[in-house]
This record gives sequence, structure tokens and C-alpha cells, in this order.
Amino acid sequence: MEEVEVPKVLKQFAQSLISKQRPYIAVKATPLDSELDKDPLDVKQSKFLGKPFIPVGIEYPKDKNGEPLVLIAQINFSELPQLEGFPDEGILQLYFSSTEWWGMSEGERILYISGDDLKKDHNKNLPPINQKLYEDLPIWKIHKLRFEKAIDTGNSEDCHFSFDFGGKDYWEFEEGLTEDDKKSFSDYFTSCGHKIGGYAYFTQGDPRDYSKNQRDDIQLLQIDIDDEIMFGDSGIGHIFISPENFANRAFEKAYFYWDCC
Repeated sequence: MEEVEVPKVLKQFAQSLISKQRPYIAVKATPLDSELDKDPLDVKQSKFLGKPFIPVGIEYPKDKNGEPLVLIAQINFSELPQLEGFPDEGILQLYFSSTEWWGMSEGERILYISGDDLKKDHNKNLPPINQKLYEDLPIWKIHKLRFEKAIDTGNSEDCHFSFDFGGKDYWEFEEGLTEDDKKSFSDYFTSCGHKIGGYAYFTQGDPRDYSKNQRDDIQLLQIDIDDEIMFGDSGIGHIFISPENFANRAFEKAYFYWDCC
């Protein structure tokens, strides 16, 4: 893909900034006007909420008390444009507890359905969808997902993006700009939106920056605020994974993180 044009206010840094651009997959999420227990999408289709694909022989995810978890996101990699390092088959699923998802330790689970498992029959004996389970969750409607390859430019929050603006950091450089230039500056450095791969955006800060063992972890999925989506107070959710587990397709070892204002 072609690189993103660097605005005039940043032309002196253009070559270095372009070298930091990276491809990602933008996710367009369209809420559907359907009841939560009447998912109109195919069981293997990418979605937020709705009915997941669980092959025969794999147990439906449950919490520590044996209660069924709720599907939050399902990404079918075969529907995505090709992105270096990412698989071209298999399904990634994120599940939440309806009562403890905000704890980020006991309240979520990540499941990966491999390409071989996708060939198995769908387990039709799944727990029924109970509307009450969704009342406190950060997504309120089933969403159909559409994918498009794009270029990410970085932002001040992602620990993978570090840049010296002529001896000034991001905020020092931005402070000295005119209002028009500030807008061009902030428009360029945006990593918002639902996405797969690319730079991550946070409301508080990048947790990977505080852990040597997580410093190089890769973003699998970012779920941003939207009309029918909000983590806490204007928060954002992420799935991260270590480079080793990513290379080995050990997606079940990925982890979920969210923060809000």
C-alpha cells in the first residue's frame, strides 16, 4: 500500500515518520437491528456479540463457577485482507463473564479455533442466549464486521512508537504549534478505531511500557468506542500477544486489556 502523506508541519521529519508507518486492518463495525438471541450472521462469520462457532469436541467457555461466558468478538481470519504475520485461516474469539469482565483476570477468555477445527461440525448444543447476561457488557448490539487494509502512522501512547521531534517530545512539539498546525498534527497521529494489528491507542497509557516481558507484545485486536460500544467511561479494549506465541499461533495465550477516562 502507499504510505500516508506527512502533513506540511511535519515535513522536516517526513522520511523518519514514513519509516515508522505500518500496515493494519481497519474494522468497520455495523450494529444490526436484531435481538441478541436471533443472530442473523453465519455462525463462522466475524462479529461482535452473537452466536459463536464452537466445533464438536471443544467445550463452550465457562467462568470459574461453571457459568457460560458471553461472546464479545469473533474474528475469522479467512475474511481479512492479507497482513504479514497474521494467519489466513482460523477464528479468534473473545469471551467475557457477564459479571466480572472489568477485572481482566477471571472475567475473560480467549479461544482460537484452528483451520482444522473449522472443518468439524458446529456444536448445536450451546447455552441459550439470555438477554440479562448482556445488560452490563460494553457492547450492546450484534455487529457485522467489514475489513479493509490501511496504514497506521503511530501515536503518543503506543510504546512501540517513539519519536524525537528535533529534541522535543510529542507534547512539547505540539504545544508550540498554531491551532491549524495542531489539527494537522493530531489528525496525522491517530490510531483510533476498531482494528487488527497496527499501533494501539489508550486513554490512560500503554501497559506494555511498564513490563519488560510485555514490551514487544503485538496488538491482535482493538475495540474502540462506537455508537453501541463503550468500555467503562469512553474506554478502549485490546487483545495483545507475545511475539513468540504469535509466531507459534498460540492465540489462546493472548490476553485482554482495557482502560478508560
